[in-house]
Amino acid sequence: MRILILAAAALAGVSLTQPAQAQIALGETGVTLTTTATYASDYLFRGISQTRSRMAYQGATEAVHTSGVYVGGFISNVNFQGWDARQEVDVYGGYRVTLAGFNLDFGGIGYLYPGYTAPQGGASPVLDFAEIYAKATREIGPVNLLAAFNYSPNFFGRSGDGFYVEGGADWKTGVWDLTLGGRVGYQWIQRNQVFGTPDYAWWSITVSREFPVANIGTIVATVGYYDTSISKQDCIFGTSQNICDARAYGSIAFRF
Repeated sequence: MRILILAAAALAGVSLTQPAQAQIALGETGVTLTTTATYASDYLFRGISQTRSRMAYQGATEAVHTSGVYVGGFISNVNFQGWDARQEVDVYGGYRVTLAGFNLDFGGIGYLYPGYTAPQGGASPVLDFAEIYAKATREIGPVNLLAAFNYSPNFFGRSGDGFYVEGGADWKTGVWDLTLGGRVGYQWIQRNQVFGTPDYAWWSITVSREFPVANIGTIVATVGYYDTSISKQDCIFGTSQNICDARAYGSIAFRF
């Protein structure tokens, strides 16, 4: 994620804003498979565009065992000015358990950029990085509260320790089957001069609705607003890239 720069998780692909997925049981193995294909107006990871405000084409799949152990993957196009990375592939795994009414999730994720060629001469940024994470959600009536913490020992571009926290809520409004969601996150980066931005906050508000398709799957439509605390002159070394600014967002996800 360039500027990394997630998100959705939380991983962007696996972010807290990612739509719920359908499940397919794999025989008597105790494993269920979930798959989602998404077409979006942008790929936003923790509030920052990974496609330079262009369309994003994404896929995600996850296998979950009845024990709570899971593994998954996510792929998306990316577009970073001056670099030849064209896709991001995330691989992750972890364990989920419910305790005292809280749904807990502990795991790790690797963000990979296959095909990327580091520039010749001078600094040669390595884009690949990894994080560990802990998440918690709890339903209170029609509201689902959530929180997440991520840590990377060497964040995007080898920018040192990266600490990230996120909180939010999803409210099933009961009006036209709409769900209203809100997120607030904060990213700390050890070497801001390497990463290209100061430590920053981001936030969003979204509205989504599901449309079941008989015997096939479910379409999830989402529209929203995203913004960050990063000023234009502080966004990616003060370049003219419009990737940290406020923006409208829209997506169509197909779960099958």
